[in-house]
Amino acid sequence: MVKNDEIFPSFWYNIIPDLPKPLPPPRDPPDAEFSRIDLLRTIMPKEVLRQQFTVERYIKIPEELRDRYLTIGRPTPLMRAKRLEEYLKTPAKIYFKFEGATPTGSHKINTALAQAYFSHEEGIEHVVTETGAGQWGTAVALAATMFNMKSTIFMVKVSYEQKPMRKAIMQLYGADVFPSPSDVTEIGKKILTENPNHPGSLGIAMSEAIRYALDHGYKYLVGSVLDVVILHQSVIGLEAMKQLELLGEEPDVLIGCVGGGSNFGGFAFPFIGHKKGKRFIAVGSEEVPKFSRGEYKYDYPDSAGLLPLIKMITLGKDYVPPPIYSGGLRYHGAAPTLSLLIKEGIIEWREYTEKEIYYAAKLFMQTQGIVPAPESSHAIKAVIDEAIRARNQNEKEVIVFNLSGHGLLDLTNYESMMKRWG
Repeated sequence: MVKNDEIFPSFWYNIIPDLPKPLPPPRDPPDAEFSRIDLLRTIMPKEVLRQQFTVERYIKIPEELRDRYLTIGRPTPLMRAKRLEEYLKTPAKIYFKFEGATPTGSHKINTALAQAYFSHEEGIEHVVTETGAGQWGTAVALAATMFNMKSTIFMVKVSYEQKPMRKAIMQLYGADVFPSPSDVTEIGKKILTENPNHPGSLGIAMSEAIRYALDHGYKYLVGSVLDVVILHQSVIGLEAMKQLELLGEEPDVLIGCVGGGSNFGGFAFPFIGHKKGKRFIAVGSEEVPKFSRGEYKYDYPDSAGLLPLIKMITLGKDYVPPPIYSGGLRYHGAAPTLSLLIKEGIIEWREYTEKEIYYAAKLFMQTQGIVPAPESSHAIKAVIDEAIRARNQNEKEVIVFNLSGHGLLDLTNYESMMKRWG
């Protein structure tokens, strides 16, 4: 029998040295009144920032941190969706990496643990971040507690209101949680003055978290988009590669949903770098159409423009996304590495409506029994389409996707969707 610590990797994988062309570097705006890159040195833990700019292909995971990963349930299971295959009458095999098996219910804990560990090693006592749907905030709250630190979370207002159970679990883990825009930062106060009913956005929550960290001398933990986050998330793909190898399977199509890009990158990038897999499909929300309508250009990751400019596919830092149920996909941009690979044609993209992903989620629940997060259901919809294509072309492909989170705390939203669409 293969032991868990033989499947879980000893190193993180960094795709930067394996990209088809150099990644455009972060930069300050030409009229900058202060250096955004210097600001990163102030707000981010030192080792996290070092890893953000590294070009090393492999970075060793510290043994103490590796033990914490094993404690929270890594490696996560790779499961076969046989009943979904049977329902679709497809010759394709469908496998999914179930990140919902972690205590916080999503992939986010993979980088939260790493960043909390390096913060603790630096002697930091309080960390701050933002969260959209709540998965990232939940992960930070738990990771901070595991390393005896306090945490403050700015949660996008519409999700704060739609997902009270996410707020509750963060508070149970010991976090202070504020709806964003909030009245505890000048950024939030300004936005609320202009629009008291502003639904919030991840970019605004990010700006508030950074401002709050600066005002109080705390450190900021980043949940998506930046390279260091995708580096930590590579444990997903590295595990899946090993698990498929043990099953004697070679993947043909790999699929994941995209908010900022961390779960897709963490899952797919190791396969891309190791030249395993023929097609890679990133799936977004049609209601937040960054792939179809976004531009590939330098833009700010946050709405207030506190962070350095990065080159990415973006709808613009001031874009206010609609209050869709898939809160984790409401971000205005996509990670620079993911954006580059899409522009180079190595990664394909799809966008689906919430109605489409609702029916995909419902089918997955009824065939596999697992309630997926609405975000992950975008990947499921693409899997269904690919399985039907394989059926129509009689191709015995192996389709693998990342089920990046469960939806057990999204049942109120699913109930609302049921009332709308049956």
